[in-house]
Amino acid sequence: MFNLTNKNAVITGGGSGIGKAVCMLFAKQGAAVHVVDISEENANQTAHEIIQAGGAAFPHVCDVTKQQVVVNMFTQISKVDILVNSAGISHIGKADNTSEADFERIFNVNVKGVYNCLFAAIPLMKQNHGGVILNMSSVAAIAGLSDRFAYSMSKGALYAMTMSTAKDYIQDNIRCNCISPGRIHTPFVDNFLAKNYPGKEQEMFEKLSKSQPIGRMGTPAEIAFLILYLCSDEAGFVTGSDYPIDGGFLKLNT
Repeated sequence: MFNLTNKNAVITGGGSGIGKAVCMLFAKQGAAVHVVDISEENANQTAHEIIQAGGAAFPHVCDVTKQQVVVNMFTQISKVDILVNSAGISHIGKADNTSEADFERIFNVNVKGVYNCLFAAIPLMKQNHGGVILNMSSVAAIAGLSDRFAYSMSKGALYAMTMSTAKDYIQDNIRCNCISPGRIHTPFVDNFLAKNYPGKEQEMFEKLSKSQPIGRMGTPAEIAFLILYLCSDEAGFVTGSDYPIDGGFLKLNT
């Protein structure tokens, strides 16, 4: 089950966090993994770990906000069976204290970056008579998270883009879904706490963990397993859907 042999998978943000976990798992399941990241060091490290474990991986340094750079990369890859749009950034702020520059930065990475990858990958999938796209939304797209105005905007847009893409390309045998993780323990979380709550990292970590009814943050590996299912042939009847994976955050919080 969940065999990805002979599949070419492109994972943006593949150098760290959830994206890296997806790269490692997909390679284990037999996919040729294209590790896309803005950090050359991170992309190379993930690819190296996959190759050392006996898998196939190809690192790509790419700024997803630059359409021509993205198009050139996908042209080089040429065959795309699976696209996982995991690259993204966060931001702390409300509507009246989020600067225009920060708003545009979040939009450019989280929304335009995904659009650029769709723009470049879908023609290749159509040539290949099908494919699978997985977008990384968030519980922030649905729930009102404090101080996450721009980030929530971007994830809400991503949800809408997923539904439009699923409908527009269903006749081309292209499936498109998104998942909505809750808080996941990645290096981003640790860096965020160190930057914004110096000296109170452990206290804030426990507070964020307990905001989910299950009592902890998720792990990147747990998210990767859901992504594997949705991108596998076993999920061939699934398209135009969003899957919360949030430790009960959306449904069980009162």
